[in-house]
Amino acid sequence: MNAARVPAGRRPVGEATRGTTGHNRLRRADRWTAAVYGPLLVSADRPLVVDLGYGASHVTTSELFTRLRRVRPDVEVVGVEIDPVRVAAAKPYERPGLSFVRGGFELPVDRAPLIVRAFNVLRQYGEAQAWDAWDLLRSRLAANGVIVEGTCSEIGHRAAWVALDARGPRTLTLAARLAGFERPSDLAERLPKALIHRNVPGERVHDFLRDFDRAWALAAPYGAYGARSRWVAAVERLAGTWPVAAAPPLGGRRRWRLGEVTVPWTALAPHGRATPGPGG
Repeated sequence: MNAARVPAGRRPVGEATRGTTGHNRLRRADRWTAAVYGPLLVSADRPLVVDLGYGASHVTTSELFTRLRRVRPDVEVVGVEIDPVRVAAAKPYERPGLSFVRGGFELPVDRAPLIVRAFNVLRQYGEAQAWDAWDLLRSRLAANGVIVEGTCSEIGHRAAWVALDARGPRTLTLAARLAGFERPSDLAERLPKALIHRNVPGERVHDFLRDFDRAWALAAPYGAYGARSRWVAAVERLAGTWPVAAAPPLGGRRRWRLGEVTVPWTALAPHGRATPGPGG
């Protein structure tokens, strides 16, 4: 594809990230995206996917390309980075259907993307700025398009992401490697910017994590069968009081066994933010 460039003299929208990345860091989000939005990719005409802020290495964009091509063999993926040095370093890894361009939240591509992935991009921004970035990205989407925006740990063992469409945020997903953490609330450090500062008493996300920890404690006997069994039992208990996604593609035991749990955004939205931001 012939991706558009940032017009001469116009600065990309946004700021450079630290650029930290690595092999398989975003595998959990990629796996979820392929499962949940695979039908969207399959049914679309000339689907375009943007990986926004891919960092100092091309690797996570290239992995996304490979994984989504298993779902839709002709999908096109564009890595967008604000740092020209990073774009230059990624250029040698381009191939048919995979390209890298300089840009930011304005998404300098030649047509509206069906999916935008933006990971570990908004952590450096304030909460209000993050909402503004969401609004700008949503305005660039194709019809029925989606954004998967979140954060993860350095090696990807802990992650959280929000799925958004033209109407605004729709779901929050928590995902973890089920060995090496003490309780579900350990994932709080990976909450998206729109929620991370709301993990305080009186906010819904705080209540959710508190109840998840209680469900995890009550599921301790299942630990004899492994952390996976304990996680599934905890999520099943949590689903008794929270609207946890319990059916495919967002939920159910198959997804829970992967260390995931997905909840509607409206169940966790910050007070005063239950509906989309401006433009939603």
